[in-house]
Amino acid sequence: MSSFEYDLLVIGSGPAGQRAAIQAAKLRKRVAVIERRASLGGVCINTGTIPSKTLREAVLYFSGYRERNLYGVSHVLKSNVTLDDLLFRTSHVIRHELDVIRHQLMRNRVELLSADAALLDAHTVRLKSLDGVGYRDVRFAHLIIATGTHATRDASIPFDDHTIFTSDDILRLDALPRTLAVVGGGVIGCEYAAIFAALGVRVTIIDKRTRLLSFVDAEIMDSLAYHLRQQRVTLRLGEEVSGLRPIHDERGQRVKIELKSGKQIVAEKALYSIGRTGATESLNLASVGIEPDSRGRIPVNTHFQTSQPHIYAVGDVIGFPSLASTSMEQGRLAACHAFSVEARSVPGLFPYGIYTIPEISMVGRTEEELTDLGIPYEVGKAHYRESARGQITGDNTGLLKLIFHIETRELLGVHILGEGATELIHIGQAVMSYGGRIDYFINTVFNYPTLAECYKTAAFDGINRL
Repeated sequence: MSSFEYDLLVIGSGPAGQRAAIQAAKLRKRVAVIERRASLGGVCINTGTIPSKTLREAVLYFSGYRERNLYGVSHVLKSNVTLDDLLFRTSHVIRHELDVIRHQLMRNRVELLSADAALLDAHTVRLKSLDGVGYRDVRFAHLIIATGTHATRDASIPFDDHTIFTSDDILRLDALPRTLAVVGGGVIGCEYAAIFAALGVRVTIIDKRTRLLSFVDAEIMDSLAYHLRQQRVTLRLGEEVSGLRPIHDERGQRVKIELKSGKQIVAEKALYSIGRTGATESLNLASVGIEPDSRGRIPVNTHFQTSQPHIYAVGDVIGFPSLASTSMEQGRLAACHAFSVEARSVPGLFPYGIYTIPEISMVGRTEEELTDLGIPYEVGKAHYRESARGQITGDNTGLLKLIFHIETRELLGVHILGEGATELIHIGQAVMSYGGRIDYFINTVFNYPTLAECYKTAAFDGINRL
């Protein structure tokens, strides 16, 4: 060993930190993960990805949403679904995932340090005990910052975590509301809006942008907006909030939202979701010359190095796309680069999954991007309702869309809306990874009946357009 106690020190135990630590441990490096929370897993396990997706699945189950096309809109598995019904399943999954993470780190001999971390110099971190009594200084050869993010809060808004709350507070709600206002139409806002709407909650989404999720293919996004409206979701786009405050009257405690246009929205609860801020406030980054942006995000190069080459940053703390899947890959690549191990990835083929109802997934280019680049393309589409599996599952809303080069027929993008979209996307991703053409789907036999057959239907549709 050198004069350093650890070859690699990782701050944060979320997906990025876990993968970085385990990768370095596989290279037989001495590794430690610092976590200041009482439990491992970061936002992903405790308040973000896993809770929200499990909550979504519980809502789909209890509300009978998947069977409504077959049995009617009045079909429900359980009337008067309570928050306890939803959180029971969520708690079970969280406990299981925490156990898996702890076992993986222990199996790979990654040391776990429960403490608050702050940099002292370029190779030293001070660990303060969680009770605030003692501290310990440790030295490292390489450092990976994977502290993640927390919900952005406006100081002028009176958050109480029950009536006016952020996505980090969802699991602490005391009851399901009848009406909900969602301030911010980003991924998190859209996901929770769809989840609550499936339970029959009257939801209003407010966003100052004129279009939701601008990075998603416009046709797919328009379809989602249509389905949200079918669930009685009101979209107030191009509107900016000028005031948000709780009110008390004979109807109880509610929230009043004032818009700059003069409109007013009153709801039982308000979800404030205008983005996330990097959890970097307590790291003392200035001591080593690292400057986060106004949202606490750390700038990095293509190898995830900060302005200090031996200090890396990965995951949500560096900004878009802020997905658990991409964060894991960033952690792996950063650890490999730190120890001069060759590793590569293809960011252009990273899939995106958005767990609205119905869900969305995409990989590759959108029509808008290809138009801006001047690349000639054609599209092929398949609706779930055209497939036997779509009829069996009762999903009449699904759409699979292929985008391919008009001359070479190379597959350039896949965009899916509907049940299983986040699973189906990997078929298109695999074909794109080797530069495959749309003809692959025409010449391939898919199991029947499956939703995967939509690839073949969409390919024929695209070829016919030529």
